[in-house]
Amino acid sequence: MGRANGWSRSSRPAEAESGLNGMEIRMIKVGIYGASGYTGFELTGILLGHPEVELVFATSASYAGKKMSEVFPCLLDLELIQPAKADPGKVEAVFCCLPHTASMETIRKIYRPGLRVIDLSADFRFSDPEAFRKWYGVEHVAPELIKKAAYGLPELFRREIALSEIVGNPGCYPTGAILAVAPLAAEKLLEKNAEIIIDAKSGVSGAGRKLDLATHFVEVNENIVPYKLGRTHRHVGEIEAVLSRLAGRELKVAFTPQLVPISRGILSTVYVRTGTREFAEIVKLYRQFYRDEPFVTVLEDGQPAQLGYVRYNNRCVIGLHQVEGTALMMVSSAIDNLVKGAAGQAVHNFNIMFGISETTGLTAAGGRI
Repeated sequence: MGRANGWSRSSRPAEAESGLNGMEIRMIKVGIYGASGYTGFELTGILLGHPEVELVFATSASYAGKKMSEVFPCLLDLELIQPAKADPGKVEAVFCCLPHTASMETIRKIYRPGLRVIDLSADFRFSDPEAFRKWYGVEHVAPELIKKAAYGLPELFRREIALSEIVGNPGCYPTGAILAVAPLAAEKLLEKNAEIIIDAKSGVSGAGRKLDLATHFVEVNENIVPYKLGRTHRHVGEIEAVLSRLAGRELKVAFTPQLVPISRGILSTVYVRTGTREFAEIVKLYRQFYRDEPFVTVLEDGQPAQLGYVRYNNRCVIGLHQVEGTALMMVSSAIDNLVKGAAGQAVHNFNIMFGISETTGLTAAGGRI
């Protein structure tokens, strides 16, 4: 489905190419709303290293007036400002790293035709306002803008992202889970009436920087905590919506998210039934489906995904595993929740929206948490 949409990574107009044949690089002015969270900090580091970005402002309601180096143990002297002092009229793109339901308020206020918005909350991930209300418990304040938004998983929806002014950056859990199952869903290989079972383990940074007893060191250390089991986690709606769209029919997910005592990363193990298709054919399908994707690696046969491959980078690694004597197949995937699951993917979307080479600014990581 992803590459069949006809948009090539080499489709940038010749006159817009930067740094070629002595042409001057055009710097794109961008701003960040909510730069003092884990995702915002990671994004700031990536953008400051992006050769075609000029970071005009970075906001923080909690730390306005302070430098980034006063908020995180780093050497960034970037000043954080109040959101009200940011001027979206001076930038061509904004990244919103605000909490769910707060982001849509900001985007509604700052939106203007031509401004490119990459939203890292859940507020623009659903194409249906009613689906958003069901999973997040509030009415969407800007349903008219939902119609302008694309779901920001580049490997699947590259053309839509390129043509959209608003991109809803996927959730971290959905990114790993959807990429693990997408080839099977898109090629209609999932057994009918069989649920998709997802077991996913996440580092504590996925819970955000806000203080909470559940993420206190003493609660997390030397412990693994499953939570919101079955179909109660709000990311279930996002996963089901995208996989159902790929499959052309309704798919159901059983989801077990688990908090593990590490800082970052998500390891997902997905159990699916693929009918009578030979395992070797499925491996070939995955390699073909992701063959041109710069940030997805299908591992050698039988090699499981692990977090060591993806920490501080924008990659997703996928392992395929046959369960002998059963109709089950296991797919393992690993991502860094702050990079491929958030800030790195947001920059990947930004690059697509502006016709920049997709890997620009993403060959090295931003922050270090």
